[in-house]
Amino acid sequence: MAEADSLILEQRGGVAHLRLNRPRALNALDPAMISGIARSLAVWRNDASVRLVLVEGEGGRAFCAGGDIRHAREMLLAGDSAGLVGFLGEEYAMNGAIAAFPKPWVSLIDGVCMGGGIGVSVHGSHRVVTEHAVLAMPETTIGLFPDVGTSFVLSRLPGALGFWLGLTGARLRGADAVEAGLATHFVPREALPALREALLAGDMDALGHAASPVPPGPIAALRPAIGRCFGAGTVPAIVAALEAEDTDWAREQLAVLRRVSPTSLFVTHGMLSRARHLDLPACLAMDLAMIRTVTPYPDFAEGVRALLVDKDNAPRWTPARIEDVSETTIAALFGGA
Repeated sequence: MAEADSLILEQRGGVAHLRLNRPRALNALDPAMISGIARSLAVWRNDASVRLVLVEGEGGRAFCAGGDIRHAREMLLAGDSAGLVGFLGEEYAMNGAIAAFPKPWVSLIDGVCMGGGIGVSVHGSHRVVTEHAVLAMPETTIGLFPDVGTSFVLSRLPGALGFWLGLTGARLRGADAVEAGLATHFVPREALPALREALLAGDMDALGHAASPVPPGPIAALRPAIGRCFGAGTVPAIVAALEAEDTDWAREQLAVLRRVSPTSLFVTHGMLSRARHLDLPACLAMDLAMIRTVTPYPDFAEGVRALLVDKDNAPRWTPARIEDVSETTIAALFGGA
């Protein structure tokens, strides 16, 4: 067994058990976790004794709440843009290595799974969620964009689901995540301990036996409206479609779009539109190119300040309104992508 402050690695027979171990930070990924996972992937890939990898989060509240964006903001404010790009570049390379991993990569998601947590799980072969799982990509709330290769995933979800999730950061409960396509299996929390032990014993068949059918839920009912509104083609068209929809749900979505970073909405929409025509490595390369231009833009530091540092939830975006976002600014942000 190898154990660090933030990552616990154990091997039992043919199973590598990877546990994210920052429970007080909801298992947010720090540099040591990212480099540790990357090193382990390189070893396990060619180790014939490792037949599957099981990934979990410690503490009972979260699988992984994302990357350590406070650390990212601190590097930015300290002028260490190269360090920030290196930190996120290593994470994106890890995401790509998970996707290319030739053995089962099973994530047990029981609690919060957002941002970087989606990156650790969604590129693997099996994503198991419980009724307590909450999946989301809420980057527009901090002036960023859905990264870790999720533009590839979101752009391929049915209809306009990916645009809805990416722009609003909507949270999906476990069963909804299966229905939307972000998760592969729903297992009730009470059945999770037995499933864990079976998987640690190398029994992949236990996954099929433990999984429960997912009945049509709220996502099924919302898909027509999501398609009409978030499939409208541009951010202003989405706003107009939601205004025309004139339902409680549409008004809620409009309120969200008015709270998050206007610039991030345009960046996210542009990235998801491009991602439809790219493979995952190209999407990860786009993430890294966009990090170089978007993180120095004022909205990222301001968004993290408002949400996680001062916690006043009153970000001062640049510009403040969707209607004032300049096409020239967006074109400049995409200049290297």
